[in-house]
Amino acid sequence: MPARNQPSSPKDSSRQRTHQRNSKRAFTHSLLALLLALSLGLAQAAAQQGPAGTPPSSGPSTAPQPQQKPPAEHASSAPQQKLSPAQAEELFRSVDEILQFASKDTSFPIKHEVKRKLVSREEVEAFVSQHITEDEDAKRLRRSELVLKKFGLLPREFDLGKFLVALLKEQVAGYYDPKTKTVNLLDWVGPEQQKPVLAHELTHALQDQSFNLEKFMKPSDVDLNDKKTVSQSDIDNDEIGTARQAVVEGQAMVVLVDYMLAPLGQSLKDSPEVVNALKQGMLVATTDSPQFQNAPVYLREALTFPYRYGIDFITELLAKSGKEKAFAGLFDNPPRSTRQIMEPKTYISGERLEPMPLPDFKETFKNYDRFDVGSVGELDVAVLLDQYAGPDASHALYPHWRGGYYYAARPKGDPSAPLAILYVSRWSSAEKAAEFAKIYGESVAKRYAHARQVAENGSHASQAGSPSEVGAKHAWLTEEGPVVIEARDDTVLVTEGLDQPTTDRLGQEVFGAGVAAGR
Repeated sequence: MPARNQPSSPKDSSRQRTHQRNSKRAFTHSLLALLLALSLGLAQAAAQQGPAGTPPSSGPSTAPQPQQKPPAEHASSAPQQKLSPAQAEELFRSVDEILQFASKDTSFPIKHEVKRKLVSREEVEAFVSQHITEDEDAKRLRRSELVLKKFGLLPREFDLGKFLVALLKEQVAGYYDPKTKTVNLLDWVGPEQQKPVLAHELTHALQDQSFNLEKFMKPSDVDLNDKKTVSQSDIDNDEIGTARQAVVEGQAMVVLVDYMLAPLGQSLKDSPEVVNALKQGMLVATTDSPQFQNAPVYLREALTFPYRYGIDFITELLAKSGKEKAFAGLFDNPPRSTRQIMEPKTYISGERLEPMPLPDFKETFKNYDRFDVGSVGELDVAVLLDQYAGPDASHALYPHWRGGYYYAARPKGDPSAPLAILYVSRWSSAEKAAEFAKIYGESVAKRYAHARQVAENGSHASQAGSPSEVGAKHAWLTEEGPVVIEARDDTVLVTEGLDQPTTDRLGQEVFGAGVAAGR
């Protein structure tokens, strides 16, 4: 979800142009770059927990023994015992051995030796801080907070940048850096504890050697500042990064599991039930992470999505389509949406959703400065539903999602004004659209401090209701302007903070026939 920004004029400075970039993609790419480098400690957590029934061992010939991670709040302050020269030498030797295992498991060739480096906790934390504070995508990431907060996915007082620094320092693990082509080994963690993580990270090294991970992870990263109009394909690109991250991390998680199962003569393909035990182990292992446990639902889901859903996706492809399509084939024909990751059958069947027609953004929003535009994918919708209606309602409804986008803006010349948004979603039927409209309507009172439902003519509503029936239209007055929700046929239209003429025109365009996409 949060995506792109648009400058108010071509005379904006380069700093302003940077400010006006795609904030959702910035949010996504910043997370992806850091997750790619650090694996958020989840691979390490999984290795420490271990799949059910995995015996203590060491190396590819014997599976690693699970080790208890020290409480996160003491991780940085507790004295760190450094590896001995003999341990460091053993760890360096294991890189080549585990690289061979990962190559055989994935069929990705070893094109050259992987550089390796022993790093201290201080060096890793400096790496994290640099990416959070200096990387261009990380700067844009912080600006995505406004849109996430508008949708209620982050609390209004939440500091996203501060949270990510604390979280990633808390969740340190060995990592492969695609910029330097180096696997970084931790000088305070024992070799046996690091080897499963190495299986994960060296898979990234092999992916990088064959497919250039940085290029793969930034498809169609077009700056919409240079575009006068926004097409459906531009918006669709918003989801691609998240889907591709799930491919990258899902494959690496499969190799990690296979590495731990190898002593038993098994693999994940032969024992798919291990995946559930692994995911439970990951969740258990994060209980000592106060930052992760206290994070908003959206961040917990976004951070774990590539691992939890990624491994399910790869496992399903291994079973249904074979090794070639589950590994190299995904780089040739990658999934395009979180829907395809969450529901592998849609990828396997080649499902293609019809593009959603877009309003004439330039003309309809002529009295507004564009701030952000992007997709609201199936993952985003699942989290919204989970947050406002609970897991059961979410699981029942989100598979019926069939498309969605939003457009965020401010009144011209008023950069301090609250964001106004257009949000349009499409569903499998009119009934499912009405269900979503009802749940979204119930969220209004939770997202605004002062929300009063009004009748169509603007008078006070006699009874607080919600758009639960097909074809319903309901409105609220809030401290940030009116909120209007209309469900018609398979589509739900939401406007928040927009003036009445703009809302009326959007209704005509969204529900009217023959609206040209990207006009």
